[in-house]
Amino acid sequence: MKNSIRSLLATAALAGFAAPSLAQLQEGEKPTEEQVKAGEAPATRTFEGELAIRSLQNPVMAPLWTREAAQELLAYVEGVGQEGLTPADYAPDALRAALSGTDEMALRTAATDSFLRLSSDLALGHVRGKGRIDWHMQDPDLDGNKQYALMESAVRDNKVRATLDGLLPTHPQYAELKEVLAVTTDKAVADKARANLERWRWLPRDLGPRYVIVNVPAFTAAIVENGQVTARHRAVVGAVKTKTPQLSAVATGVIFNPWWEVPASITPEVRGKAGYVAVKAGNGVRYRQPPGPGNALGRMKVVMPNNYAIYLHDTPSKQYFSRAARALSHGCIRTQDALGFARKLLDNPEWSQEKINRTIASGKTAQAKTRVDTPVYIAYFTAAAAKDKGGIISYDDVYGRDKTVIAGLNDKAGNSMAAAASK
Repeated sequence: MKNSIRSLLATAALAGFAAPSLAQLQEGEKPTEEQVKAGEAPATRTFEGELAIRSLQNPVMAPLWTREAAQELLAYVEGVGQEGLTPADYAPDALRAALSGTDEMALRTAATDSFLRLSSDLALGHVRGKGRIDWHMQDPDLDGNKQYALMESAVRDNKVRATLDGLLPTHPQYAELKEVLAVTTDKAVADKARANLERWRWLPRDLGPRYVIVNVPAFTAAIVENGQVTARHRAVVGAVKTKTPQLSAVATGVIFNPWWEVPASITPEVRGKAGYVAVKAGNGVRYRQPPGPGNALGRMKVVMPNNYAIYLHDTPSKQYFSRAARALSHGCIRTQDALGFARKLLDNPEWSQEKINRTIASGKTAQAKTRVDTPVYIAYFTAAAAKDKGGIISYDDVYGRDKTVIAGLNDKAGNSMAAAASK
C-alpha cells in the first residue's frame, strides 16, 4: 500500500504539467520507453478526468493533512466557481467522504489529489493542449517540485486558502472579470468572463514592472509601467488566413529605416516586382526590400527575437488604422504612430525625438537599444472588465476561439477537442 501511494503522489506532484521535460500525453497515448527509463513518464488526465498513474523515480510521501487544512481545501474547491472553474473537477466528493471517515491515509490521498489538481489549474489554467490554439507562451509560475513544496508548507502552516490565492493572476483585469462573473445572469457574458479569466491564468502571474501587451481582438498595443498604461496605440493584426500567434518575446531595441526580409510564404507576391532585391539562398532566391517610403515595415521595426518572425513595426499603409476591424496583416503587428511608440519603448536618453528624426531623414539603417529589456506579450483577450462603464467590453472573437476555450473549461480533463467530439 505504501509503495502504491508513493507512486501515486510522485506522479500527482507533477500534474501541474509545467516542467518542460515532461510531455503531456493525449488520450490513449503511452509514455515512451525512454521517458520511463529517464523517470519522465508523464502524468496526465484520462477522458473521465482522473489522474493516470505512471511510475516515477524518487517517489515521495504525502504530507500529513490535518482535518482543519483538508476542510479549508474543501471549502476552496466548493467556491472555485468564482474563478470560472468547475468545483466537480477537483474531486470534492472524495475529499468530503474522506473527511467524514476515520482513514487518515484516505484523507491524505484525497486532499493531496484535490490540492494538486486545483493548484495546477489556478496557476497555469485548466484548458490543455490543443484548446490553447496558437498559444506559445512559457508560464514559469509552477512546476512539480514547487507545487509539492507549496502543498507541504500550506498544510504545515495551516494556510491552504492563502497559498491557493497566491497562485492567482495579479493583474487588475482578473479581479474585475471575477466581479463581472459574480453579478451577471447573462450566460453569454458569463462565458466571456470565464474564457478570459482562463486566458489570464495562461500568462505568467508577474508580467514584470514594464512590458508591452498586444491584444489581438482589441487591435491595440500598449506599454505598461508599474501597473499603469503609459501608451496605447492602434494596431493592425494578422488576417484570419494569416493569424497572429500568441507568444512572448523580449524587446531589446528598435531598427530605424529597416530592410524587410521577405518571408518565403510571401515571396510569390513580390517576385518580379520593382523595389525588391533578389539574394541567392541555397538553390533558390529570397528577396529583400530596402528602406524607403514604400517599405512594408515603414520606418521602424521592434527588435524582439522569437521563433515565429513576429514583431511590431511601422507601415506605409496608414489608412488601415481608421478601420474598426483591423485583422489585415500577414501576422505581424503594424503599430500606429510607430515612431512615438519607438521612443516610448526605447526610454533611452541617447535617442531623443530629434535624433530619431535625423536618423529617419538620413535613410540609413540604424539600431537603437532600449534602456532596459522589455517583455512583449501578444495575447488574445475577447473581453475586458470596465468598472467605469458598469460591466464588460466585448471584442470581436476575430479568430473564433472562445468556443474552444469554453469547451475545455467545461470538460473535466480540460480537453476542448474531446468535449467538442462528445457533443
